[in-house]
Amino acid sequence: MIENEEGLIIVSGASSGIGQAMVAKLLAEGYSVLGLAKDFINSQLSHDNYSTVEIDLAAIEQLPAALDKISKAIDQPIRALVNNAGIGRMAFLEQLSVADMRLVMETNFLCHAIVTKAFLPRLKQQKTVVDIVFTGSEAALAGSRQGSIYCASKFAVRGFVQSIRDECARSQVRVSILNPGAVRTPFFEDLHFEPGQAPENAILPEDVAEVLLTVLKARPGTVIDEINLSPQTQLWQKKD
Repeated sequence: MIENEEGLIIVSGASSGIGQAMVAKLLAEGYSVLGLAKDFINSQLSHDNYSTVEIDLAAIEQLPAALDKISKAIDQPIRALVNNAGIGRMAFLEQLSVADMRLVMETNFLCHAIVTKAFLPRLKQQKTVVDIVFTGSEAALAGSRQGSIYCASKFAVRGFVQSIRDECARSQVRVSILNPGAVRTPFFEDLHFEPGQAPENAILPEDVAEVLLTVLKARPGTVIDEINLSPQTQLWQKKD
């Protein structure tokens, strides 16, 4: 396992989009990073301080054992755990299959709860500042048409964050959530809509990565609970 005096940052959903931008930004800042994703086929990132593990976070029953194996292979302090993986399934409720509903809830919320549970005892025992950061969404702030299950998954993450933030208050563990609006990423490839094409219609993955650094660099004793990021002009358009 790679070593760095700053400790290791674990990022889930690291193979594309926001997660990949986070990894690139962290590496540029001198951190060592362990990326987690189902596969890294399309990832172009390569760095001496970057290692990856392929893991299906939606395989809930196998997840605890897989995480235990990953944890045992880490022999240095963990500086941060970034729970970023996520998917979207957007439709009117009656159009969603039960399988889709379950997949969204397990990928966007339950797997993050399990990942956090797996590492939390270790993180609480560390004597230096540790951050647990979640990629939430503007969908965690207000429900929207055709977003019932997706919004529910992000509301669940936000409530989870608020709860464990309080549970960790007497340790060195800080808990934060970032809630971006439309981000120009492959997230929309399988959806029937996307942000408008103008630069002000969507934020970039690098914008979210920059905010992650702000959280990590906050003075010890200070917790940045929640940050919302939005495009200057929100505009959605249907795909052809």
